[in-house]
Amino acid sequence: MKICFITNLYPPNILGGAEIIVEKIALSMIDYGHESIIITTSPDEEYHVINRDNTTIYQMNTTKLYPTYKQTEAQAIKKPFWHVLDLWNSSTLKKIKEILLNENVDVIHINNYKGLSISCFKAGKDLNIPVIYESHDFSLICPRANLIRGNNTLCETRNLICNKYVNQQRRLLNGNVDLLISPSQFMIDKFKENNFFNDISCVKIPLGVEYENKKSVKKYDSIDITYIGTLGKHKGVDTLINAFKEIKGEHLRLHIIGKGYDEEEFKSISKDDDRIIFHGFIENKNIRKYYEMSNLLVIPSICYDNSPLVIYESFSTGTPVIGSNIGGIPELIEEEYNGFLFDAGNINSLKEKLVKVINDKELLKNLEINAYETLPKNSMDIMVKKIIEQYNKVVES
Repeated sequence: MKICFITNLYPPNILGGAEIIVEKIALSMIDYGHESIIITTSPDEEYHVINRDNTTIYQMNTTKLYPTYKQTEAQAIKKPFWHVLDLWNSSTLKKIKEILLNENVDVIHINNYKGLSISCFKAGKDLNIPVIYESHDFSLICPRANLIRGNNTLCETRNLICNKYVNQQRRLLNGNVDLLISPSQFMIDKFKENNFFNDISCVKIPLGVEYENKKSVKKYDSIDITYIGTLGKHKGVDTLINAFKEIKGEHLRLHIIGKGYDEEEFKSISKDDDRIIFHGFIENKNIRKYYEMSNLLVIPSICYDNSPLVIYESFSTGTPVIGSNIGGIPELIEEEYNGFLFDAGNINSLKEKLVKVINDKELLKNLEINAYETLPKNSMDIMVKKIIEQYNKVVES
C-alpha cells in the first residue's frame, strides 16, 4: 500500500508535536512493508522534491505573505489575509492531484493542512482515493486553531467573522473525508458539537512514542521542573512561572524549553529568579535527556490541548506530569497515579500541586513508577497497527 501524508510542516521544519508524529508514522509504515510519500509546504519560494529516509518529500510553495513554518514570527496584520488566501488554493489542488496520480497512491492521510488550504481534501474525492484526516488542532472550527481569543481567554462563542469562516470551511470540506482519527475523545466531541464529521466514522487512536524500555534514574538533590512547548500565553507558561516563583527553595529549578511569541515577556517576569532557566528551542532528537533529568513535567495550558506528545514522551522516561484540567489532557493524567491536574490558569491551584509533590519524595517516586507503567512498552507499534487497520477499512469499503 502506498500512503500519501499531507502535512503543512514536516521535519526539519517543526513548530509542534504534530509534525514529529507524522514523520514517525510515515517512517514506521515503511517498516511494515508499505510506501510513504509526503506533501508539505516549502520553506522558501521554490518547489522541491527531496528523497530522504526511503520517502519522497514534495515541498510546494502555496499561500503567500509568509511561509507556514514562520507563522509565529509573522506580523499580526498579515494573519487575517493569510487565512483568507489559504482558504482555497486551486493551484495547490491541481499540483497535489498531479503528484497523487504520478505516485499511484492508495490512501491519503491528511494531518495539519493550514498552508496547503482546505482544497487538499478534495484531491482524494476527485481521484477516488480514500481520505483519512488525523486532527491535531482545531483549525476547522477556529482560525487561530486553538479556540483562544486575542486576550487569551477561551472562545466559547464565535464572532460573526469567525463563524462565517468556519461555515465556509464546513461547506468546502463537505463529503471529502472518509474517516477522522484523533488521539483524544475531547477533539472528536468538539468537532461533533460544531457539526463536523457527524456522518462518518471517528476513531480515537492515542499517540505512540519510540520507547527505549528504560526508566531514567532520577536525582533528588535538586528538584527539576520542566516545561517543553510553545512559549505563548495560551500555553499558560506565565501561570507556571508565577506559581514557581511563589515556592521557596534553592534546590528547585524550572527549565523552560521552546520558542514562541511571548518568550521575551516570559523572560522579563523571570529575571529576578535565577532558578528559572530558558534553554531555547531543542531539536526533538536531543530532547530525551531533558525528560530524563526532570523530576516533573508541567503542561499549564489555558487552551484546549488535544493530546500533547510531550506527556507521552515524559511518561516514557518515568517522569510524572502536572497538567491543566482542560481539553484532552485529563484523558492522559490520572490524579495521584502518574501526575496531578490543576485548574487551568489558576496560579494557586498549580502551586498547591507542585508543593504537594516537591515536599513528598515517596509520593514523587511512586508517581515516577506509575508514569513509566502508563504507556505500553510498544506504544508506537500499537498506534501504527491501529492506523493500518483503518487504512485497510477505507480501502476495502
